Amino acid sequence: MKLVRTPLAGAWIVELSRLEDERGHFARTFDAAMFEARGMDERVAQMNTSFNRRSGTLRGLHFQAEPHGEAKLVRVTRGAVFDVIVDLSSREWFGIELTAADDRSLFVPAGFAHGFQTLEDDTEVLYVMSTPYVAEAARGVRWDDPAFAISWPDAPPGGRTISERDAAYPDVPGPSVRPTS
Repeated sequence: MKLVRTPLAGAWIVELSRLEDERGHFARTFDAAMFEARGMDERVAQMNTSFNRRSGTLRGLHFQAEPHGEAKLVRVTRGAVFDVIVDLSSREWFGIELTAADDRSLFVPAGFAHGFQTLEDDTEVLYVMSTPYVAEAARGVRWDDPAFAISWPDAPPGGRTISERDAAYPDVPGPSVRPTS
């Protein structure tokens, strides 16, 4: 397993190292000691999965308010997504394509909003969470907030599917920033 820095402090790309033979392959997807050595939250409190029927589905941008801030390790187990994180303190964003075949995950530190847009039908995403979900702490910001200016692959009007809740999140007040992607 190799950890690659992103342009956003505290966020990492996790690249797997496959061991292959005639049976298939094996790869470590999580290493608490390696995460801890880099200041990454290595706690595992909950695992979630998201199944998305249609390409163009957009989920996010979600986060949990303090004191329930959560770190996430995000991996695609089927299909493909454009995965986006936003550092809520600097308003900078980073996006990366994750696929079931690419052997990469994205570590999202607490204090970041997270979302994704599916690039294929029948896409499944696995999340490993550092803290349990707390409904009262659930928050979000708009996927198309001009303060972030995220370049989503399927710009409107496209075949986007988004929940009413996600579409109704507010913009954050203040000036726009340049993307880090």
